[in-house]
Parts: sequence; C-alpha cells; structure tokens
Amino acid sequence: MKLGLISGYSGRKISIPIDAIKHAENLGYESIWTAEAYGSDAVTPAAWILAQTDRIRVGTAIMQMPARTPAMAAMTAMTLAELSGGRFICGLGASGPQVVEGWHGVPYGRPVTRLKEYVQIMKQIFAREAAATFEGHEYQLPYSGEGATGLGKPLKSILHCEEDIPIYAATITPAGVTAAAEVADGFFPVWMDPEQFHVFDEPIRKGFAAAGEKDLTQFDIAPFVTMIMGDDVEKCMMPIRGSMALYIGGMGARDKNFYNNYAKRLGFEEAAGKIQDLFLAGRKDEAMAAVPAELIDACHLVGPADRITDRLQRWTDAASHGHVSSMLIACQQPDALALVAETVL
Repeated sequence: MKLGLISGYSGRKISIPIDAIKHAENLGYESIWTAEAYGSDAVTPAAWILAQTDRIRVGTAIMQMPARTPAMAAMTAMTLAELSGGRFICGLGASGPQVVEGWHGVPYGRPVTRLKEYVQIMKQIFAREAAATFEGHEYQLPYSGEGATGLGKPLKSILHCEEDIPIYAATITPAGVTAAAEVADGFFPVWMDPEQFHVFDEPIRKGFAAAGEKDLTQFDIAPFVTMIMGDDVEKCMMPIRGSMALYIGGMGARDKNFYNNYAKRLGFEEAAGKIQDLFLAGRKDEAMAAVPAELIDACHLVGPADRITDRLQRWTDAASHGHVSSMLIACQQPDALALVAETVL
C-alpha cells in the first residue's frame, strides 16, 4: 500500500509546509496532494512543491474540471510532468454547483458525463496519435456550438510528452465511481471504511466491464484519511466531527447531498438524517455531536500511537485484497507520519 500526504488548499494566506513534505518524502511517502476551492489554486502549489523536492510525486486533489477546459488541463499536466521528470499526477473533480456556477460562472452540467468526456479528451491529447477531435454533450473539439466562428480546426499538441500521467477522479456516487473505473487510473473517496469495499464493488466492476480488460491492479483506490495522534481519543475526533458534519449535513441541498447519501450507504442512515436536520437548522454544534464515533473511527485514524498502529491493520488487510491501494493522509504531526510509514512501508 502506498502512502500520500494531503496538503489541501490555503486559508487567507498561503502556507505550504515544505519541511513536512520533505519529511514525508524521506519517510518513503509516494505522493503529496494539493487542492483548490475558491481561493488558492491547485496547480501553482503543485509546481512549487515539485521544484523543491526530488522523488515524491505531486498530485492535485482536485483540479476543478469546470474551471478549465480539458485541453488546458492536459497542457498543464504535460508541462508539469515534463518539468518534473514524470512526478505529476492529475486529480480531477466536478466540484459543486455553488462553486462552479457561483464562482466560475459556468453551468454545472452533467458531472459524470463531464468526467468521462474530460478524461477521454486529455488522454487523446497525451497520446498525440492524431489531431484531437471530440463530439460529446459537454465538450466538442472543434467547438461548433452557439457563438462559434466556424474557423476552429483539430490540433495536435506541440509538446511531445514522454511521461506517463495518471488521471484520478474525486467521486463517491455509484455512477461517478463507475465512470472513474472506466476511464481513469484511480479515484479518491472523500473517506472510506476499508471493511466496506462492497459500497464500491459493483460500480467499479461495471466501469471495468465498460473499459474492457481492466482490474484492480490497474486502478488505484486512494481514500482521504485524517490522522490525529493523542492520548484523548474523543479530543482527537473533534476536528473530524466538524468536517464530517459539514459534508454530511451541509454540502448540498437536503434532497441532493452526495455525502449524506454516502454515509447512509456505509450503514449510518439514521445518523445521516439527524446530522443533516441539525446542520440545516443552524445547530452546527449539535450536528457535530451527532456524528457517530463509530463512523469516524471506521474511516480515520485517531488516538494514541498503539491504537493507531492497531487500527492500521484494517487498512493493510484491505490492501492485501486490492480494496485499498493508497492512503492519502491529512496529518500535521511528524511523529504520526513516521509511525504510519514504519507500520505500512
């Protein structure tokens, strides 16, 4: 099982923990991941990190697809891959309607269709077997829709990219996971219970069947895992409670919250409903308290060192069956990062 470190996106000021990244690199962590919302972007920090490291791979988790065309994403990925000697990983995501339409000012569209078309176009551009052409619902190359001049022509990338560029997708819906399994090289569950692979099993199989000859050895399942080491388990859980309450309770409308539905599929239907009711009523502290400790413990690593070591066994067992191939860890504690490396690597 490979290990990665989540860097995330900035707050009011950009602060990239390069010392922690180099520490993870020396420990044997395979990757570091940047992010974007509606402040700092994911690409610039990725370039900055690549320039200051030697071995660790750098990925975006995620680049918002509606914010840039597939060709622009391909150009960026090829440029960073070539400059870094093949250390760039392109992680994509649909983001959400609030950001896409409110911040970027473009239609949210069909996120699953967008993912499939986006990746297909990028891989066509990488391959350079012919000038890039595509006719889809979300994208057309050349563009021939409203406002088109009719002067567009198929083009082939000037840059010859000799590097392999894996493409990952952030998704948790069954249809999204199926699409990722069909066209991408891996996917990020926002959190995952390693003992409940059945949640993803059927959608992944459907995607593999659509792709042809493909199996779990060719598809990286890379969940985000928050790790907080400390003597007080409940205290360690508190920051995670806030994050999970936000996602389960407030990320989306009442009848269209993918994270709420995902928590239900993990077996926490009653709790998911209660968290959402409380969060949408403005009772956020109560929503946090309603996040079950069992859900946090299933998906994250919290508590004293020996407890974390013990809980890691669930992840290594899942890895032995191909159900998890990477853990992307959100953690700012050097000792905790070292503990996981010593246990897993």
